[in-house]
Amino acid sequence: MSDFHRIKRLPPYVFEQVNRIKAAARAGGADIIDLGMGNPDLPAPQHVIDKLVETVGKPRTDRYSASKGIAGLRRAQAGYYARRFGVKLNPETQVVATLGSKEGFANMAQAITAPGDVVLVPNPSYPIHAFGFLMAGGVIRSVPAEPSPDFFSAAERAVAHSIPRPIALVVCYPSNPTAMVASLDFYRDLVAFAKKHELILLSDLAYAEVFFDEKSPPPSVLEVPGAMDVAVEFTSMSKTFSMAGWRIGFAVGNERLLAALARVKSYLDYGAFTPVQVAATAALNGPDDCIREMRATYRRRRDVLIESFGKAGWHIPSPSASMFAWVKIPERFQGMGSLEFSKLLIEKADVAVAPGIGFGEHGDEYVRIAIVENEQRIRQAARNIRRFFETADQTLHNVVPLARVGS
Repeated sequence: MSDFHRIKRLPPYVFEQVNRIKAAARAGGADIIDLGMGNPDLPAPQHVIDKLVETVGKPRTDRYSASKGIAGLRRAQAGYYARRFGVKLNPETQVVATLGSKEGFANMAQAITAPGDVVLVPNPSYPIHAFGFLMAGGVIRSVPAEPSPDFFSAAERAVAHSIPRPIALVVCYPSNPTAMVASLDFYRDLVAFAKKHELILLSDLAYAEVFFDEKSPPPSVLEVPGAMDVAVEFTSMSKTFSMAGWRIGFAVGNERLLAALARVKSYLDYGAFTPVQVAATAALNGPDDCIREMRATYRRRRDVLIESFGKAGWHIPSPSASMFAWVKIPERFQGMGSLEFSKLLIEKADVAVAPGIGFGEHGDEYVRIAIVENEQRIRQAARNIRRFFETADQTLHNVVPLARVGS
C-alpha cells in the first residue's frame, strides 16, 4: 500500500498509534479514561431521536436521498444562519448538506484543487484541513493558528514566498485543537486579506455553539459584508446536538464554490439517509434548550478539569469555547514530545489524550484534552495523573526531576 501515490503523500496518522496502545491497555483490563478523541458522550436530543424513529420505514424514505440535502434541511440551515448570525442564505444555491464537516472539507478540496496548488492552513489545525488538500494533490503552507495581528504579517509572507500563488486559506474558530476564538474584527481583516490576494476563504465553524460566555457567542465570517464573494463556511450537527455518528454537516456561502462542491458530491454520494436528514431538520427547527444544556454540561466539566488537574500539578488554561483544552506538556516531560508523552499517560496513568503533533509540527509541545467524560471521571483522571507525577522521578529515566524544574 505504501507504493500508492496518494497514500505516500499522507504523513503517519499519529492518533492511530495512541489508539493501538489504548486498545491494548483495555484488552489487558485497564480502565482507560479517554480524553483523546472529541467524541461527544452526551445523548442526542430526545425530540430529534423521536423524529428519526417516526420517519424510518415510511414509504420512500429507504430510497436514495438528495446528494446536496433535502430541501427542508437546507431551508432549516438557512433559518439557523438567519437567527444566529443575521446572515441571509438562499437554500437552493448557498446551502449544501454534507456527510459531516470533515467530508465537506475533503470534497471541497477535490473540487477546487489542481495538482501543485498551494493552500494556506493553520498549524496546528484539525488534520483534514491539510490532509484533504494533500489527497487532492495540493501543497500546504503553514500560517499561525492564533487570530492576532501577527497572523496577517505571517500570511503576507506566505503569499509572497509561495510559488505558485496560494489559491485558498483555511481558518477554524473556535479552533480545534487550540480552542481560540476569532472576533468579528479579525474576520473583517481576513475577508479583506482574501480579496486582496484573490484567495478562497474556507472557514470551519463546527464549534459555533460550544462556548461559555453567553454575551460573546462566536461569530461567522459570513457576517462580514462581502464575505459571500470569497468564503464558504462549514458547520456540523456533531457537537451542537451530540450527533457525531449521524454524519450531518453543512457548507454555506459562495454560490460558485458550492456549485463545484455539489457537483463533486453528486458523483460520490446520494446524501445521508433521508430519516437522518428529516431528524436533523427537526433539530435545527426545534427548541434550543438542549443546546443550552449541552453548553452548561461542558462548562461544568471544563471547570472541574481546570480545578482537579491544577491540584494534580498540571496547569490547564481555561478555554472560552470548544470541547477541548490545549495544554502544554509539563516542563519535565517536554523533551519526549507529545506522542511519547501521550503514550506514557496511557501506560502510567490510564488516561488518554490527543498528542499535539497530530495537529501539526507546531503542536508538539502540547496535548489536546477533550472533556468527553463526566465530572467524576475527570476527577479520577486527575488523581491518576497526580500519582503518576509523584512517582515519575523514580520510575522514569528521561524526565527532569521535579525538584529541578524552574531551578
